[in-house]
Amino acid sequence: MSTSSPLSTSSISTLDHARAILRERFGYPDFRPGQERAVSSVLAGKDTLVILPTGGGKSLCYQVPALVLPGLTVVVSPLISLMKDQVDALLARGLPAAFINSTLTSNEVADRMARAQRGELRMLYVAPERFDVPGFADRVKAMGVSLLAVDESHCISEWGHDFRPSYLRIRDVRARLGNPPTIALTATATPEVRRDIATQLALRSPDTIITGFDRTNLSYHVVRTRTDDDKDVALVQTLQEHEGLAVVYAATRRAVERIAGVLETARIRAVAYHAGLDDSHRREVQDAFMNERVRAIVATNAFGMGIDKPNVRVVVHHAMPGTLEAYYQEAGRAGRDGKPSTCVLLHAFQDRFTHEFFIKAAYPDRKLVESVYETLRRHADDKGVVELEASALPALLGGKAREREIDSALRMLEQHGLISAGGDGSTRVLVRLLASADRIRRELGDDDRVDRDLLRALWRVAGDRLYDGVIIEPKGLPPGFGGVHGVRTILDRLQARQFVMWERPGSGLRLARPGARLDERSIDWRATDRRRAADLSKLEAMQKYAYTPGCRRGFVLRYFGDPAARARCDSCDNCMGTHLTPDASARKPRKASVRRAEARAPRPSPRRAVIDDVELGAGDASLFSELKALRGRIAREEKVPAYVVFPDRTLAEMAVKRPASLAAMEEVHGVGPARREKYGERFLSIIREADGTEAA
Repeated sequence: MSTSSPLSTSSISTLDHARAILRERFGYPDFRPGQERAVSSVLAGKDTLVILPTGGGKSLCYQVPALVLPGLTVVVSPLISLMKDQVDALLARGLPAAFINSTLTSNEVADRMARAQRGELRMLYVAPERFDVPGFADRVKAMGVSLLAVDESHCISEWGHDFRPSYLRIRDVRARLGNPPTIALTATATPEVRRDIATQLALRSPDTIITGFDRTNLSYHVVRTRTDDDKDVALVQTLQEHEGLAVVYAATRRAVERIAGVLETARIRAVAYHAGLDDSHRREVQDAFMNERVRAIVATNAFGMGIDKPNVRVVVHHAMPGTLEAYYQEAGRAGRDGKPSTCVLLHAFQDRFTHEFFIKAAYPDRKLVESVYETLRRHADDKGVVELEASALPALLGGKAREREIDSALRMLEQHGLISAGGDGSTRVLVRLLASADRIRRELGDDDRVDRDLLRALWRVAGDRLYDGVIIEPKGLPPGFGGVHGVRTILDRLQARQFVMWERPGSGLRLARPGARLDERSIDWRATDRRRAADLSKLEAMQKYAYTPGCRRGFVLRYFGDPAARARCDSCDNCMGTHLTPDASARKPRKASVRRAEARAPRPSPRRAVIDDVELGAGDASLFSELKALRGRIAREEKVPAYVVFPDRTLAEMAVKRPASLAAMEEVHGVGPARREKYGERFLSIIREADGTEAA
């Protein structure tokens, strides 16, 4: 950690101004530990690296200086929901801020850029991908950037728990913005990650501010279990023994819904939250928890970033996260008001297998990557455009690799700039209309004018063929929709509300170097091996935490390199000798009871699409699309119409019922013995994969 130099009179005056803003605009009497040093460093024009624990108030370290400094503060943020939550909170305080991301129309983006140009905004939140838009960085630079803030900066480190290649471009973005002073912030960074953040961002002798990782008001517990039934019993016991609001993290969307039902059956009011919910449902669920109309929210890791709920008393992980960083960040959402709170991990040894599966998918085998590339090269024209459907790759590779593994290989090739998903024809979209004309008129009002106008334009092009699905070229549509990017953004909104389903037809792949073979310089295989090993090491550390006989608090602090680590803490289960064992005699709610509880639960219903009298929930539509894609591949292989494989209604029932075996599949309408034996396993594979762990 660096030591700040004595403050000059002018810097003291500036810091007094910052304190006044903190009191008057944010309502806090004074800065928390670490915040004042960070604000002083930023106001002095220094590069700054801030590591504060979850709930430590990282955002104030750049929000307060943004209101003191004369120009614009640009905030790079990784999640749409995170930047929206933060901007909403700033606007509620009357502070001049806005975000620009893919949820906006081109007109909305233009309006916010004009406001920033006029000096009406002090903070502009953007995703790193926004700087890929030609001319965007130059326009922002012309506005006068006083500060660049990189939130969740562990994303820039290949050793971080949430590495994102898009973050690697921020160093170049910083140069294009004129190298403004930069503040990088994170809640979870080992010494290695801290060094890497500074290197990747080219921070100049940064002030590094670490307040320590110890949240002394939190107590840590691990409950060892064998099955999900054991976990359910332990979860109910935990919430019965500990009062107050609770956040329960689960690995999959289906698990979230099931566990919420278990809690309702146990008379614990709960709501379910995951990325499969449409925007309005998600807001209603979040509001129910934030306003304490329910006691518990059961969520995937889609919930939590930027959520400021200080009085959460219990955080329970129904499944083990893949890293201690992720666990520390999510568990740290308990007790942000400083009062005693409890963090419980329900652990079964097999929890690690899912994480191992995804690590393997993230770093595909070298031979497979090379085989995929050679196959693309053989099917590319002299301009590098691949005249091949991506769905044909498994057969061309001899059936030796699954589609998920091939997708991983394609992602690696794209990350290394060897292919791009922007070949000829890639601007086309395959659109299928789901909503009736009456529903469109009823639900799309004046606030949805652009969405309604796009549907009208599509209807003029395709007519009632739109209900069967047609390929549309966005460039051929009337102006006013923001070009190809704008059309896709509007289609995303319409799909989220179940008005349409859309996808890109064909592979749209292009080789960066037509005709060239892979060589040793194409991909840094050593770096890939290091990252794979690092991810596996992080997973091993997470599991060691679950099995350690020593102090759990000390284990976490040592992992982050915090000198405050001690041999005992007197507030974890190992130090206190208080180990919860699931009570096997406790009555486990029957599945039928859980289903009835889910039906009774006061959770808002998401908008639903109807496929031949089968209602698709928000979480089922994407699976229905995947099943349709598989049906299309089979139909092409067998040279038969798609309905000969399975009709739409059958696929819709599969998406809703999600059969787990061939015997269960026979209960689905339209699946007879012959079709079941011929196609069953291929469709079951898609269904099983759809129930896998959600990404962050």
